[in-house]
Amino acid sequence: MDKTSALILAAGKGTRMNSRTPKVLCEVLEKPMLFWVLDALKRAKIKKQAIVLGNKSDEIKDYVIKNYVDYEKSNIVFSIQNEQKGTADAVKAANFFLKENKNEDILICNADSPLLDEETIVKSYNSHKKADSSVTIITAKVENPQNFGRIVRNEKNEIIKIVEEKDASLEEKKIKEINSGMYWFKVKDLINTLEKITPKNKQNEFYLTDSIDVLIKQNKKVNGFTPQNENIVLGVNTKEELFNINVTAKEEIIKNFIKKGVNFISTDGVLIYPDVEIKSNVKIFPGSIIKGKTKIGENSVIGPNSLIENSVIGENCKINSSQVYNSEIENFTTIGPFCHIRPNSKISHNVKIGDFVEVKNSKVGAGTAISHLTYVGDSDVGKNVNFGCGVVTINYDGVKKSRCVIEDGCFIGCNTNLVAPVKLGKNCYTGAGSTITKDVPENALAIERTKQQHIENFSKTKLKGRKLKVK
Repeated sequence: MDKTSALILAAGKGTRMNSRTPKVLCEVLEKPMLFWVLDALKRAKIKKQAIVLGNKSDEIKDYVIKNYVDYEKSNIVFSIQNEQKGTADAVKAANFFLKENKNEDILICNADSPLLDEETIVKSYNSHKKADSSVTIITAKVENPQNFGRIVRNEKNEIIKIVEEKDASLEEKKIKEINSGMYWFKVKDLINTLEKITPKNKQNEFYLTDSIDVLIKQNKKVNGFTPQNENIVLGVNTKEELFNINVTAKEEIIKNFIKKGVNFISTDGVLIYPDVEIKSNVKIFPGSIIKGKTKIGENSVIGPNSLIENSVIGENCKINSSQVYNSEIENFTTIGPFCHIRPNSKISHNVKIGDFVEVKNSKVGAGTAISHLTYVGDSDVGKNVNFGCGVVTINYDGVKKSRCVIEDGCFIGCNTNLVAPVKLGKNCYTGAGSTITKDVPENALAIERTKQQHIENFSKTKLKGRKLKVK
């Protein structure tokens, strides 16, 4: 995709969205629509992008700069359409960008078309170059073309015009090939064409679709490309359309993973976000939500009712009814049910983390077992360590966080409190119910309990006024 650039139209007011958030920043699967388009362009290796802003331009620009993860590596520039006077006027607002790339081809697309994909971008560009066209219109064939501009062709199947529905005849309204609002242009021809577009409507606006008439009159070649994915034309103007496109995006993502060999027992309650990577033979159970830039290795099982965000899950892992955030889980590890793996944790291979365990900002070595009812926070845990029930690493003294170090082979007795900073040497034991405040040498048994005492008849006095519910 050398010598290409892209112009993203994002200047609309979006008044029908009834939202304080600018329309192009409204989210599909918790990702702004504009970012979907930018990522599709990145995957297609279009390295230069201009975004035309209008309504709430400062807010959108600041949001992109602060939140688009690839912004610093990108060549994104912004232009402002001060007054919204149509799509052709929006393109003219980026005239400086067109002139900088006048010997190239440019993709014009809309910021509220989040289902535009890499395949459509690349194949439409190849069609554009092969036909040596001045413009290639990306079209779609839909069963219900209502509200879309129709693509009118002659008997030779050549495009002769785009007619808007309000201007279409009864015969033209029957046409099911519609304009997506996305185009490839030779930039030189586009620049020349923009100067010749005049308003032909009650709104006195300059429409980019009028460029087709201008180019045809100049005997320039007009090409059409129809992708397999008709969903690329789906735009968003209302909250209902935003909801519908979320549903469509969710279904498309799941279908694509099925094609790649991912298994779904049922898709009830399953949400997989667009930047997730899942290898083949992974099994996803109902109620599972996989977000962010999560990667899941082969043969792992996720769910039911698990949430994974921005984490790496290795091969042959099982994550059952648990939540994992910003962490790494290595191969053959089992987590759950009802576990919480908090950010900055690394769980090595062949680890078992059982029910009601929380791990936070910790490293857990291979072969370790943390079976139930345990908190491991700010700790460095070695290999083959066994945690009894109810163990707590006490990492916060009210002022600062400190770390525990537990070396290989330790056996931590039930209800042990490890008060950080403290270190347990290799193969240590701790007695159940101990509170460990000092470092323990290798191979030692650490016990910290007071001597058991009995106070005779204590309960007779203490509980004298107690009323029993059942006698």
